[in-house]
Amino acid sequence: MPITGIYGPDDFANRPHGRINGQVNVQDISSPRAAPSRAGAALPMPSLDWTPEVERATASLYERVKHVIPPIEWPLLAPTIKAINELKRARNAVILAHNYQAPEIFHCVADIGGDSLQLAVEATKVKAGIIVQCGVHFMAETSKLLNPDKTVLIPDSRAGCSLAASITGADVRLLRERFPGVPVVAYVNTSAEVKAEVDICCTSSNAVQVVESLNAPSVIFLPDRYLATYVASKTDVRIIAWKGACEVHERFTGEELRNLRDGDPTVQIIAHPECPPDVLAEADFTGSTAHMINWVRNKRPRRLVMITECSMADNVRAELPDVEMLRPCNLCPHMKRITLANILESLRTLREEVTIDPALAMRARRSVERMINLKN
Repeated sequence: MPITGIYGPDDFANRPHGRINGQVNVQDISSPRAAPSRAGAALPMPSLDWTPEVERATASLYERVKHVIPPIEWPLLAPTIKAINELKRARNAVILAHNYQAPEIFHCVADIGGDSLQLAVEATKVKAGIIVQCGVHFMAETSKLLNPDKTVLIPDSRAGCSLAASITGADVRLLRERFPGVPVVAYVNTSAEVKAEVDICCTSSNAVQVVESLNAPSVIFLPDRYLATYVASKTDVRIIAWKGACEVHERFTGEELRNLRDGDPTVQIIAHPECPPDVLAEADFTGSTAHMINWVRNKRPRRLVMITECSMADNVRAELPDVEMLRPCNLCPHMKRITLANILESLRTLREEVTIDPALAMRARRSVERMINLKN
């Protein structure tokens, strides 16, 4: 069914402006939200020269990415990759990487890769003392919520998210006032402050399941208006939405996809549910990044368009080189703030540590754990 209503900041005359409890608004997406490096913690800078030893040590890693990284580029990447993997062991650290990270990160230094749900679940199993989150800030916050006694680092705390920046905890409280008694579901693409105000979190992998688990006739679903529209089309629950959107996925159009099909009627198109409805209407399959990857593994299409972030297609092609990947795709500027260079610096100096107020974290953790326990 269609969404019941959609609300945004302009719908609340008494909405506070600017920062709320240290978080950022949509105009302030790149503000740092992490602690500085620990004094005296830095390790020496390793050599980053391309040598026969580096070539031998990274040869098996290049095999993973040789279809997406040209040989001429590998000598520029391999020394840093080797140094990162050695520093991980020295620091007793584990690297978590989202599917939107570049192939040299996702396939060559990450210990665990996946979508937001996979990373949240795997974060609960980490034994290492340090987690380096290769993703955007809300992902690092989620890892910290689930591992309050571990050190969680993000290589660049400016790696924000248009969805997370579109709503504050104060906005959630205003929605609750307007719709008393209606449960609130938050996409994990939100700050810890927002997670602390909601009943349960969800990802694009489990959004419909989470909404229906509440056994309520109506649910407030925030902040992604397009994911809310997709969920509403899959359930009889009345969905009240927020006016947020992913700046990567909202730029795709149905016309783009129709033009692709006109050029090649055999092409397969799969899309992320954060895309607008006219895009999803043209897709052969809609699903989270994890579901998209599984679809490609099972179907093995000859020619494919993945309507999502560009690095996702590169990472899939690295694994499945026989699948020809066609564009369009859109880059996430926030995901691309994470680089091999700042991962190395993060491990070397223990920068930048993610911190969350303990009282806020306790409330936010409940909504994330409720989602994870529902899955299990």
